[in-house]
Amino acid sequence: MLTIDEARALVGKEVGLSSWRVVSQEMIDKFADATDDHQFVHTDPERAAAESPYGGTIAHGFLSLSLLSAMTFEAVPSLEGMTLGVNFGFERIRFVAPVRSGARIRARFVLAHFRLRPSGIAEINHDVTVEIENSPRPALTAYWLTLAMPDRRTGAD
Repeated sequence: MLTIDEARALVGKEVGLSSWRVVSQEMIDKFADATDDHQFVHTDPERAAAESPYGGTIAHGFLSLSLLSAMTFEAVPSLEGMTLGVNFGFERIRFVAPVRSGARIRARFVLAHFRLRPSGIAEINHDVTVEIENSPRPALTAYWLTLAMPDRRTGAD
């Protein structure tokens, strides 16, 4: 857990690195079901091996992006006094390299911006790189905007 002053001092520095996680074919298939995106390059290993330049199936770019939430909770320290984190959007997302089924990825977070609003809400923005194990190119890079909300409960014991 970070204090406000500690967070301010970390702007421009790496603040988290998640562990490696496997992007399995089962995960890709479930994401395809959830998003109704069943393009063969994601869901048909034989056809993807024969007809795509990737030699097999690859994860949806949005699957790799959506895993940022879990990787953030694992790797980035929370902010003291804040009880809720809210995704505020992205300034930039680039899908740089495909994530092949069975590959391992992890996220690296650099604190790019921190500001405490007069309301007590913190603006916390990260430069994020999702790395693919044994690959010189990342899966994606993004500039992620988030808000941290203070505890608004009153009269709590």
